[in-house]
Amino acid sequence: MEHNKLVYIASPYSGDVERNVAFAKAACRYAMNQGVTPIASHLLYPQMLDDGVPEERKLGTDMGLRILKVCEEVWVCGSELSSGMEQEIRAARQLQIPLRRVSDCLLYTSPSPRDTE
Repeated sequence: MEHNKLVYIASPYSGDVERNVAFAKAACRYAMNQGVTPIASHLLYPQMLDDGVPEERKLGTDMGLRILKVCEEVWVCGSELSSGMEQEIRAARQLQIPLRRVSDCLLYTSPSPRDTE
């Protein structure tokens, strides 16, 4: 099997959650189209944890940072930087994991894998 990079997707979650979840999905789709394996922990842990409960938010953040440690790159998606994203960027820099900035326009012009079938 060919190796492709494991990439941590950093994008906003809180605030307009519905819009931000759609944006994170678009970021993951873009990453897949670039030939990498994306992981967006903020699409996973809110399914089982309550982001509105500080202890659960911290647990989700800590688990996300654990995942970040094994990734080969961190892609910072969009023009907005949330406090969680800033924490992820600091962690990546401390771990010397390469950061890549991905603009909004790239995410929304990338076709879905379903569009190419």
